[in-house]
Amino acid sequence: MFESEFEEKLYGERIETLKKIGELGQPLYPNTYPVTLTIPEARAKFSTLSAEDLDAQKPPVAIAGRIMAIRLQGKTGFAALQQNGERLQIYVRKDAVSEEQFALYKLLDLGDHIGVQGYIFRTRTGELTIHVESLSFLTKALLPLPDKFSGLADIETRYRRRYLDLFTDTGDFEEISPVEEGGALQQGQRLRAPSREVFFKRAKILRAIRNYFDSRGYIEVETPMMQSIAGGAAARPFQTHHNALDLDLYLRIAPELYLKRLVVGGVDRVYEINRNFRNEGISTQHNPEFTMLEFYQAYANYWDLMQITEELVTYVANEVNGTTVARFPLPKGKRAGQMVEVDLAKWRRLSMREAIITFWPEAAGTKPSMDAFGSHDTVAGLVQQLRSAGIDLPYDAKEPLGRTIATVFETIAEEHLVEPTIIYDFPLAVSPLSKVKPDEPEWVERFEFYIGGFEVGNAFSELNDPEDQRRRFEMQLEEKARGDEEAHAMDEDYVRALAYGLPPTGGEGIGIDRLTMLLTGSRSIRDVILFPLLRPQQKQAEKQEHGESAE
Repeated sequence: MFESEFEEKLYGERIETLKKIGELGQPLYPNTYPVTLTIPEARAKFSTLSAEDLDAQKPPVAIAGRIMAIRLQGKTGFAALQQNGERLQIYVRKDAVSEEQFALYKLLDLGDHIGVQGYIFRTRTGELTIHVESLSFLTKALLPLPDKFSGLADIETRYRRRYLDLFTDTGDFEEISPVEEGGALQQGQRLRAPSREVFFKRAKILRAIRNYFDSRGYIEVETPMMQSIAGGAAARPFQTHHNALDLDLYLRIAPELYLKRLVVGGVDRVYEINRNFRNEGISTQHNPEFTMLEFYQAYANYWDLMQITEELVTYVANEVNGTTVARFPLPKGKRAGQMVEVDLAKWRRLSMREAIITFWPEAAGTKPSMDAFGSHDTVAGLVQQLRSAGIDLPYDAKEPLGRTIATVFETIAEEHLVEPTIIYDFPLAVSPLSKVKPDEPEWVERFEFYIGGFEVGNAFSELNDPEDQRRRFEMQLEEKARGDEEAHAMDEDYVRALAYGLPPTGGEGIGIDRLTMLLTGSRSIRDVILFPLLRPQQKQAEKQEHGESAE
């Protein structure tokens, strides 16, 4: 529990202080305190009143909070109480409270919770303050708070002790140089919002998403998080076991197949804000447990969903930030860490093949034409061009052609997609649940959208031909037999559901964590997840001793 002898010693001293507080007749750890206002409510109610108005009214209040600053000057004292992220000063004078209560004040430490009754006034400097007439002890902070200037300076400690981070973090300010792309930023802007602000914005993002879909006739549902067959995405699942049924189960990697069952059942517009679990790596953009929005609309296709996507992101940005302009650091690529500014209301659309052509590196020679994606030989030639330019690109001639094309796209184009961009028309080989394009059987009606150089959402016109779906599942079984851990078993019941008739349907998944990163200017997905998965501290220390990365 203790990280140093000093901390253990201080803990013991505060236990003794707690006993002294009890000797003053104060209840230790009482279960309630009758407040009349929260600190934010008090500031909102009295902030516009002048000192003269407050002196005339002496408005009575009862308020509780955590002590974040405290000082004693003879027979008077000032302290700052914090609640719900806001602070309010209190003024304690010995002749205004009892002897016992002033003795209590002298025993208080930073981090303690107290309740005060009194009236609101302004000091000579104009500071809104409570003149305390009664003081009550509520909770003792037995461990010291972080330094008030640096807070929890260590990033990993902020993640591990989010409870401390939430009420001590004030964000980061740095002198930064204007950037050339995406608009200039002024020097001295805040680079990182306080944790509390980030997570309150996250709640607003979820509320705005629900408002958007609820107002358009969608119904929110909940589907199973434990599934007998992992499906709905290409990912490696977590496994568990149900003892009573003696049944192996998977934590869901996506709710997709269940949501489409509901569309078969006549729920034409449906969405779920869900937790998904994927047994994969951890990085600034990946956490094994993450939050997704998935929605489906009957009688719609991927073009309809492109329009919905642009509307939704614009709407949420305005609701949460009051503007569609977002500032955030790029998470990866050659410009990783650079602050950029983009307008989330301004979108562009490129097919995957157009994106490869658009962002083809000069060092790789002549840009390919659209015809270059039609055969193994021509695509192998593109790979060779890129490798000759020093671009590390994995290639396996046994892989399906479409998978190689997707790898080329990810390698040379993704990091350039900083402005909101929809990339559409994907290879069939990497899209087992998408409807094939009528005029191009090796390509499907699918799109992903990118902001900040990484994927935020994935959508397609849903495959609704049960025979075609069965064939695709069988192809996945072959991949699984060849050792692909992301390929999954046949879901016979889903194929049966399709046989009852899935109408033309568009479906989409959007990463809530990544969208929150963009709207809060966060550098890592861990900054927007309250309790991200972390390596046990002992193992982390061992890795650092050997010079390994924390990621």
